[in-house]
Amino acid sequence: MTQQAGGLRVRRMRTLLREALIELVEERNFEALTVGEITERAMVSRAAFYRHYQDKHDLVEQIFDEAVGSVLGTFGAWGSEQPPAVMVAFFHHIAQYNRLYRALLGRNGSPWFVRKVHAALTELVTAHEFRHTPARLPSADWPAVTFADTFVPEVVSAMLVEAISWWLEQGRPYTPTEMATRCARLVSACFKEVSTWA
Repeated sequence: MTQQAGGLRVRRMRTLLREALIELVEERNFEALTVGEITERAMVSRAAFYRHYQDKHDLVEQIFDEAVGSVLGTFGAWGSEQPPAVMVAFFHHIAQYNRLYRALLGRNGSPWFVRKVHAALTELVTAHEFRHTPARLPSADWPAVTFADTFVPEVVSAMLVEAISWWLEQGRPYTPTEMATRCARLVSACFKEVSTWA
């Protein structure tokens, strides 16, 4: 088998597993699912699954890390533009995989996955303080903020997780760019307030 054929087969398997996972979580609770149920629904052997993933959490984590890593790698951390390109890209990513996020962040979802998304957003928010270089001076929209502890990043990222959940549960009534703009304004208001703290 050629390397290209092997790569296509792995990508196909990952797509089948992701679709099976989404379907099953839409039907019932993520925590109750087994690898056997996921592989059976995907029509993928358990041996093939375990060649690439440790368990169902590893499957979800790899899907999430690959997608978010691509978004963050392309756009970096917060910029001074409004809305930040990274936030627009992130909401486009959520829209692209809306079934996965709606399933895993919804009532049948996983507290583990909510914590995973929260941690990624906390890291993104924390990176904000490092983006103000002489070439990118603080502005009225994005004041210079230094976080003394994790309080602000944790609160802001919790707000963003709730915003994502609301957006998905409501059937995405706003475009990804509109959602990014609304969330960016809320985050900006938080940053402005924090910049006044002694």
